[in-house]
Amino acid sequence: MLVLRNGRVLDPSRGLDEEADVVIEDGRIARVGRGAGEGLTGERVEVRDVKGCWVVPGLVDLHVHFREPGQEYKEDITSGLRAAAAGGFTQVCAMPNTKPVNDNRAITEAMVARAASANTAARSAPRLHPFGAITKGLEGAELTEMADLQAAGAVGVSDDGRCVMNAAVMRRALEYARTFDLLVSQHCEDHDLTAGALMHEGAVSTKLGLRGWPRVAEDVIVARDLLLAELTGARYHVAHLSSKVAVRLLREAKSRGIRVSAEVTPHHLTMTHESVLGYDTVCKVNPPLREDEDVEALQEALRDGTIDCIATDHAPHSTLEKDCEFSAALPGMIGVETVLPAMLELVRRGVFTPLRLIEALSTAPVKVARLEGGSLVVGARADLTVIDPEARWTVTKSTLHSKSQNTPLLGRQVQGRVRLTLVGGSLAHELS
Repeated sequence: MLVLRNGRVLDPSRGLDEEADVVIEDGRIARVGRGAGEGLTGERVEVRDVKGCWVVPGLVDLHVHFREPGQEYKEDITSGLRAAAAGGFTQVCAMPNTKPVNDNRAITEAMVARAASANTAARSAPRLHPFGAITKGLEGAELTEMADLQAAGAVGVSDDGRCVMNAAVMRRALEYARTFDLLVSQHCEDHDLTAGALMHEGAVSTKLGLRGWPRVAEDVIVARDLLLAELTGARYHVAHLSSKVAVRLLREAKSRGIRVSAEVTPHHLTMTHESVLGYDTVCKVNPPLREDEDVEALQEALRDGTIDCIATDHAPHSTLEKDCEFSAALPGMIGVETVLPAMLELVRRGVFTPLRLIEALSTAPVKVARLEGGSLVVGARADLTVIDPEARWTVTKSTLHSKSQNTPLLGRQVQGRVRLTLVGGSLAHELS
């Protein structure tokens, strides 16, 4: 039995925000409340005083790239899960753009087995839920066997990294996925509009002499897909939304009852295209960092629930793939270990309440992907995270658990750190 005493318990599933004890027994939440751990003693009882810390449902990331199979030099499932646990995540959803692509049952099963092996080796690790591909080879033409992917453990399908450009193929994908109530996540980018583009189209791209990526390339796919989602009745999810216009389209679609959800990354909530000044390849991401007005629209949409959740789009790359000319650098940055300090800064600025932040990182993604978790009610599985919101630390190679270090926060001091991550009541991470 584990007793977490005197923490600030935040449970968005029931609007709970109060100082309380949390008692865990046999991998489940046994008691929650003021004084719930009082009088519990004995050899089997471990008591931890977490005063000053937040005790929250285990964080859930709908969008990570762990690079296995095929590019384990950047990240593998074991290192990725270790990094996720250090960031407070108890469940993660791995995208299918591996090498080979996760477009068949065998690869999905191999990923699930690898995660189970990591769990055994570490005694406990975050749960991994793969996304299968929408089309074979991510080529946008022939649909995968979604039923097989789901049976093997896939919680959704996506061609992330590539957009399903053909509207007829996307319609068939939505119809097929609806048969199994499978989530379809779209990377919204009209590739004809972004051919050769390297960053957001605007004043900074002009100043740097880099070909620009217009936000309309995202908007036209979101608009098209919302119409197809309405037609088919499928569950449709907008990955890494970045455009103020796409926010408006999403809000209107939700008002009409279309089954749509969306995620936003920490970097799109906190950074703009000005971060690219100096040709900083670490800040080259897909979709690109946009403008202040987009950041404001994204923050407002997350605050009011138009955007459901925060997802890191954790995208590890080696030094060779980032320490090069801007045009050759691969897009993406890591995020599972730094999302909390980045987002806690927005809480301190009053952009979000603590409860809404935790909802966007736990309860909401659980609902979107139809997972177990996202709650600290009695009887729930004991997936939980203990956060010290005041802890200051410096992001360095030695403090990161990922194999890659492509983050703009490298070398910077940040505030907010995970103290404990519990998966099913077992310790997956403890701050040493």
